[in-house]
This record gives sequence, structure tokens and C-alpha cells, in this order.
Amino acid sequence: MPPEGRDPAYLWDMLEAARNGMAVIEDVDFEAFARDTTRKLALERAVEIVGEAARRVSPEIRAAHPEIPWRLIVGQRNILAHEYGHVDHAQLYRTATDDLPRLVEMLCELLPPLDPSE
Repeated sequence: MPPEGRDPAYLWDMLEAARNGMAVIEDVDFEAFARDTTRKLALERAVEIVGEAARRVSPEIRAAHPEIPWRLIVGQRNILAHEYGHVDHAQLYRTATDDLPRLVEMLCELLPPLDPSE
């Protein structure tokens, strides 16, 4: 369950979707990914959710955390949502292998643990 409050909830959504995207390609090389329509669609959706949640984070939080590439994240979401016929799956795979792990680290630093014992 996401934390209370608008921004923490959207940041939590970003974190969960990023983790889901990483799980989609775990132990899968690009060639196997490129042949697997289900994985491609799952990764597209996960990255789209990351971008949609990022789009809803308040301008104040985005300004306070310029280390997160908000514009690029939202821009990729826009491509997936509106230019779905032109998705570059090699770029999407690179996003999942290179960018999502870094994003997860940054988001974990912003969010308090959901369970105080964590």
C-alpha cells in the first residue's frame, strides 16, 4: 500500500513500476527480450507508469530533486503512450538495464520505509 499524501504516493508508484520493469528483463538478454512480445509489452507498461506517476509529482518536489531526470522520464512516457507504433525496444531495454536501477536508488532515498521496522 502506498504511503499517505500525494507526492509520496506518486513516488512510491514510480518506485514500484521501476522495480517491475527491472523484473521483466531480469536474466533476459536483449535478443530474448526482442523476441518476447509479452515482455516487451510488460516493460512498455512499467516504464509508462513510471512516467505517468512522475508527471503527477508536484513541481516543488521535482525542483527539489533535479538529480532525477523528470523531463526525460515523462518524455519517454509520452512516446510510449502516443507514439506506440515507433517504440525503440533497444532503447527501452537500455532504460530498464541502465536507468531504472539508478532511479530505484534515488527514489529509495526520497521515500521513508513503509514499515517502521524496515
